[in-house]
Amino acid sequence: MFTGLIEHLGTVASIDLDSGGCTLTISDSAAILDDCHIGDSIAVNGACLTVTKFDVKEKGGWFEVWLANETLERTDLGERRVGDQLNLERAMGSHTRFGGHFVQGHVDGTAVIVSKTPDGDSLRLVFQLPESTPSRPSLLPYLIPKGYVTIDGTSLTLTEVDNAKKTFGIMLIQHTQEKITLPRKEIGAKVNIEVDMVGKYVEKSVVAALGGGGEDGDGIRALVEKVVEDILTKKGLLK
Repeated sequence: MFTGLIEHLGTVASIDLDSGGCTLTISDSAAILDDCHIGDSIAVNGACLTVTKFDVKEKGGWFEVWLANETLERTDLGERRVGDQLNLERAMGSHTRFGGHFVQGHVDGTAVIVSKTPDGDSLRLVFQLPESTPSRPSLLPYLIPKGYVTIDGTSLTLTEVDNAKKTFGIMLIQHTQEKITLPRKEIGAKVNIEVDMVGKYVEKSVVAALGGGGEDGDGIRALVEKVVEDILTKKGLLK
């Protein structure tokens, strides 16, 4: 579990590809390796990855993680190049002040930056979600103005959501701009999105309570039909 508060920016030192995925080595990371152990979880651009090797002193401190093909397909990590910076956060400890929101490090999908607009010292960004597919449903139902969203591992507040255009926006204050990689990404760049998991649990609970879970919302449809039937019967319009 993570908070979405980025601790440090690491640098892609090497990428070793093979048919099953790739090994990513991230350097300049000593600041988050003082209490590291093999098998620890570190969120890299929002993706929870397992440390397989590390060295605190060499190359400014480095660690290795393995990226399976599933991770490469669902995140922007397959597009990173040597020299790119990455947002890093260690798994939260029991003593940590909880300043962000519940972040699992399980990326739900990606979006694309479509605009970047300065607003005083702040920066407004708007993102476009891809078209939904049966295997990749839309993330829009989980995005609401003033709700939480995780972008490249950063806990952020949504400032706007346009359901018709399938876009959403956030604003970065100056302090945040200096601590994460997002402001440096260009228009058209891909970002990792994790929606607030609380919304997922609420949706599942409501659907289950309404008798849902079937194809095409069968349970909800049956409930609505029953309510309409009861109303018509009470008004004497249905016998």
